[in-house]
Amino acid sequence: MPAGAIAAAWLIALIGVLEWALAQGKPADTDDGLLAFNNACRTCHTLREGDNRLGPNLYKIVGRRAGSEPNYGYSSAMKGADLVWDKATLDRFIADPDQVVRGHNMKPYGGIAKAEERAKIIAYLEAGGAGK
Repeated sequence: MPAGAIAAAWLIALIGVLEWALAQGKPADTDDGLLAFNNACRTCHTLREGDNRLGPNLYKIVGRRAGSEPNYGYSSAMKGADLVWDKATLDRFIADPDQVVRGHNMKPYGGIAKAEERAKIIAYLEAGGAGK
C-alpha cells in the first residue's frame, strides 16, 4: 500500500476517534432534550432566569421549592405544595401533574406517558438547557 494511502487511512481513523471522543463529553441527550422540551414545555415555559410567561421560568428548577419563583402568580395548590423539584418529583409531575399537585394551573397539559421523553426533558432541565 502506498505511503499516501496509509496516511489517508490513519487520518480517517483519527477523525473517527476524535468525533467519538468529542461526543463522549457532550451532555447526554442534549439535542433530544431540547427537542422534547420545545415540543412539550416551551409554549408556556422558558429556561431564562426571571422570564416568566404563561408558566414560570424553569431556570434552575432542579432543587427549587415548588411555587417559589418570585413574580409569578402560582395557584394556591402550587404555592401550598410541600415539595422540592428533584428528578423523581419532576418525573412524576411531568407524567401526571394532577397526581402530584391537585389544583395546579397547567391546564390543559395532561402529562407525558413515555418515560424516555420525560427523562430527556429532565436531563435538559438539569443541564440548564445546555445546547439551547
